Amino acid sequence: MCTLSSPAVGTRAVQTPGTIVLPKSKHDVAVSCVKQCYTTGVGVLASETEIMTAGNVLFGGVIGLGIDAASGAMNKYQPGVEIAMSPIPNCGAPKKGRGVPMASTPVPPPETPS
Repeated sequence: MCTLSSPAVGTRAVQTPGTIVLPKSKHDVAVSCVKQCYTTGVGVLASETEIMTAGNVLFGGVIGLGIDAASGAMNKYQPGVEIAMSPIPNCGAPKKGRGVPMASTPVPPPETPS
């Protein structure tokens, strides 16, 4: 289960593997993933400027660029993010010495011929 959070998107959760659609924003998105018997994985989904921003200066002028910069409309996120998580050794393994004691039946000694 991964949690994504930023000022623009708030906090959202997604079960992995999965997809979530985020609105464009100038804010990076913090990602935190958890799974039983694994270390918590953290990462950042960076907000990047789109190439089409240059067209905004040509057609919308500096005012259009300013509006898009303030709203984050000129930004985008990469289509995916990989978060590394490591297995915790011996997690979930039965604890030694905590099992139910086994009953033992004494074995009689072998009979000797008389």
